Amino acid sequence: MKSFLFKRWNAFLRYLDIPGNGPARVYLHGLGCAASADFPQVIVHPQLSGYRSVLVDFFGFGFSDRPKDFGYSLENHAQTVAQLMDYLQLRNCAVVGHSMGGSVAITLAAQRPNLLSVLVVAEGNLDPGAGTISAEITSYSEEDYIRRGHATLLQEVIQEALEGDAGMAAYATTFHIASPHAVHRSAVGLVKGTQPTMRERLVQLSIPKAYVFGEHNLPDPDQDRLTRDGVTVLVVPQAGHAMMEENPDGFARVVGSWLEEQF
Repeated sequence: MKSFLFKRWNAFLRYLDIPGNGPARVYLHGLGCAASADFPQVIVHPQLSGYRSVLVDFFGFGFSDRPKDFGYSLENHAQTVAQLMDYLQLRNCAVVGHSMGGSVAITLAAQRPNLLSVLVVAEGNLDPGAGTISAEITSYSEEDYIRRGHATLLQEVIQEALEGDAGMAAYATTFHIASPHAVHRSAVGLVKGTQPTMRERLVQLSIPKAYVFGEHNLPDPDQDRLTRDGVTVLVVPQAGHAMMEENPDGFARVVGSWLEEQF
């Protein structure tokens, strides 16, 4: 685990930097998750291994610090990733983002198009508005979420994990160490979205771009809509939203095969 200091917040952003061939691949995680937990099991797969892989834990999540004066919007997260990539002298990368990380990846591509040449969005939020978890989080004020909401949601996640949900079992691992104020502000950022929207930005990008669905979440009207808009649609079999945990082999094969076609 490596650390990059942001002097503005006196806080360290932490990441894994796995040596390998270029172009590098940068992996971004979802709300309440951590790239250091979600992606190691897929990047060692033969279909994804051998490339330099940078796994970034956003501020407030995983091993990274939790600055209280950081905004935690999609733009804020994208800016910290961009500064880390500048520090590492990464250019023309493939960026793979899951869920909120996909939305951050789209924002990053719009803000700093020189940093990446390929984009993979795995069930990322494309439109402003609340998903199931972000809706529950943002139903609280930040103060109430910190005081009681985070613990309540964590117990719900743990209960689903105990009932046999493999995705929730993996989610519980990282959610209980995520900063409550970071979770709430990030969820608010997801609900607010960006202007232009994440969908509009994704469609406008001229680089190769793919959107990944878990098979269990299909059919979805976006499957055809994204295809019409020039976005390659990929499907991970036998998986839902937590696709890296539910079928890591399938995720690596589907995403790795498409990435190899782009370089």
